[in-house]
Amino acid sequence: MTTRPAPHFTLWNVGPQQVHVTFAGGRIVSDAGLLAVRALEKPLRVIADLARRLPDPRSPKYIEHSAEALLTQAVYQILAGYPDFDDARQLRDDPLFQILADVSPDAGHPLASGSTLARFQYAYTRRQAGLPRDERPALLEARAAQTGRVKVLNDYLVDLFARTRRAPPAEVILDIDASDDPVHGHQALSGYHGYYRQHQYLPLFVYDGATGFPLAAWLRPGAAHASLGAAEVLDGIVARLRAAWPGVRIKVRSDNGLAVPGLYDYCEAHDLPYAFGYATNPVLQRATAQALADLELNHHWYGHRETTVQRFESLTDYRAESWPHPRRIVAKIEVTPQGSQRRFVVTNLAEPPAAVYRDFYVQRGKVPEQPIGEMKNGLQADRLSACGFCANAFRLLVHTLAYAIVVLFREAVAAVPEVATATVSTLRQRLWKAGALVVTSARRICLHLSESWPYRELWARVLAAVQGFVGPVPAG
Repeated sequence: MTTRPAPHFTLWNVGPQQVHVTFAGGRIVSDAGLLAVRALEKPLRVIADLARRLPDPRSPKYIEHSAEALLTQAVYQILAGYPDFDDARQLRDDPLFQILADVSPDAGHPLASGSTLARFQYAYTRRQAGLPRDERPALLEARAAQTGRVKVLNDYLVDLFARTRRAPPAEVILDIDASDDPVHGHQALSGYHGYYRQHQYLPLFVYDGATGFPLAAWLRPGAAHASLGAAEVLDGIVARLRAAWPGVRIKVRSDNGLAVPGLYDYCEAHDLPYAFGYATNPVLQRATAQALADLELNHHWYGHRETTVQRFESLTDYRAESWPHPRRIVAKIEVTPQGSQRRFVVTNLAEPPAAVYRDFYVQRGKVPEQPIGEMKNGLQADRLSACGFCANAFRLLVHTLAYAIVVLFREAVAAVPEVATATVSTLRQRLWKAGALVVTSARRICLHLSESWPYRELWARVLAAVQGFVGPVPAG
């Protein structure tokens, strides 16, 4: 057997020394910092417990990679910045990703290929593969698995949130929002949305308002209304939260895309304080006209001392035609050097209007806008290029699970100020993208990181914080 010589390149000179490049440095990996994430996620059994719940219609005699192994591989590829299944062609032999998946670094035991990951996404099964297509009972089993996984994963996000809290919260704020997801072809149930002016999906997200932890991610057709299914999604989350913490107070907030009577009725019937952005109309304009005139007069005479002035009003007798009774409207009236504006919020909160608007409603700028931005920009959650709708729904949830692990990671390192509030991109740059030489023996797998790595001391503190965090948290 002959060994192919390693490529060798000669570049320029540095003084009397020539610069040479060769690929003979051993098994060097580039994402060794992800070991700190795995040191958090594995004891908490985030992926392992989910894999146990997922329907898996695959025939046992054809299974080489377990559901847990496939999920682990997919999640850590996303965290490392390799969101596509095609990336698995190179990464399946990477020693670091093998270690993350609890596989000894061995070229003879690669991880799953991209096609295997895709078949798992589609819940593909080879049972009765020799029968004519219309006679295969396994097709119904695969379809049930596809739809069941979406429900299982969404339920699991709420359960994971509940069991990883250090103490039962007195209050949970549910931030609910829709977001556009441009399609990359003619995917099933995609559609043209007039507001966004593109062909897309319109997923619905729910986050915990305090931490940004994802509680739901439901893929929906592209031309759907923003409020489609929102009451049913909230109902499932509220039921699971109240089962975990019977005395918890739950509040809901969102923008005017979800300000529809069905959601008001649901929140009022289930004792959920809420605040939704509300679109302006001539009735509200007339009701706040005098307050705006007073504020503009004040700004005219005293604007040199205070360039921006605000006033908050509460309208308790406003009733739209489709409402069974009046509801409270909070108005923010503002005059700036650029002009005046009015914003409205429909709410059943009893606090003063300024507190409702500034201290509660506008805080949704941090959640859910920031988490959605991180999922799209940091974890590429909008790369839903499968043909099947259920496959894309499952893929979106895998990205959401990866983001849940990121939120848990930030909670674990809250005492490390350099990364306590870091974005996914910053975490990847500072902590996760780290080169290491992998050396294996019969009893040990050793990763040698660079002694000159700029974030060496920071990573050590992060790992210590992670190990301290996982101790008291129950893993079951």
